[in-house]
Amino acid sequence: MLDEKRETKAGFVAVVGRPNAGKSTMLNFIIGEKLAMVSQKAQATRKRMNFIVMHHDTQIIFVDTPGIHERERLLNQFMLSEALKAMGDSDLILFLAPASDKLEEYEKFLNSPQIKNRKHIIVLTKIDQVTQANLLKKLGEYQKYQDSFEAIIPFSVKKSVGRDQLLDLIAKHLPHSPFLYDPEMLTTETIRNIYKELIREAIFENLSDEIPYESDVLIEKIEESDEIDRVHASIIVEKEMQKVIIVGKGGETIKRLGRDARREMEMFSGKKIFLDLLVVVKKGWSKDRDKLVEFGYVI
Repeated sequence: MLDEKRETKAGFVAVVGRPNAGKSTMLNFIIGEKLAMVSQKAQATRKRMNFIVMHHDTQIIFVDTPGIHERERLLNQFMLSEALKAMGDSDLILFLAPASDKLEEYEKFLNSPQIKNRKHIIVLTKIDQVTQANLLKKLGEYQKYQDSFEAIIPFSVKKSVGRDQLLDLIAKHLPHSPFLYDPEMLTTETIRNIYKELIREAIFENLSDEIPYESDVLIEKIEESDEIDRVHASIIVEKEMQKVIIVGKGGETIKRLGRDARREMEMFSGKKIFLDLLVVVKKGWSKDRDKLVEFGYVI
């Protein structure tokens, strides 16, 4: 039972950066669960997702965002809007930058109107990929902007470096507040959305070129029981040839994709998963405003 006299903190922390900066990988490491979609391909994350971490007397609600980028396609416009809204609504911003990056992306970030009156921390990710000398050099380069940021933290998932230091710093800058969610919760996302993201991740990992970017997943129905979830989902693509590629010769590709997705879904849910996948062609869906709204991308 929570001590009512105990002083607690809570707040929203937007996690932003260029595509493939390591946002989702870092969040899964901090949470200790596979919740955020991870892919080696850029721009895999499309929508904001909230992940909840309890750190001593602080409830941190991390907001995973799509990578900040400028593109003309309607879907990409939605993704940029999601990142900008997250920054504007947050109590604190984490700007993630791989340690090998030049400062160009950070300088663009500093010019964003959404960060006005918002404190931010720089997280240098992937420090295991650079030498100690280059890391120190990069830290020195950021010092010319030291009046703009609250702190700069070197971070490596592979070496398990930076987690506790980062959480301590975040807690320091969040407002005093009662907890905003049940402390037992890990995310505000529904099981439907998490299953969708795990299937999308399997698409990104099993298929190359444009197919992952021109596809999406609709969860048609979930039948839940104590021992098994029966999930019926459609993979939406834009072209007939994309459907042929996803299905594969003798259905081999979709079987492999389904097997990978089912494994991750079972790890998350802790129970058996029956996954029924169909592939449906909806021409030009990523460029059609009405179809984007149907898939949950309101522009």
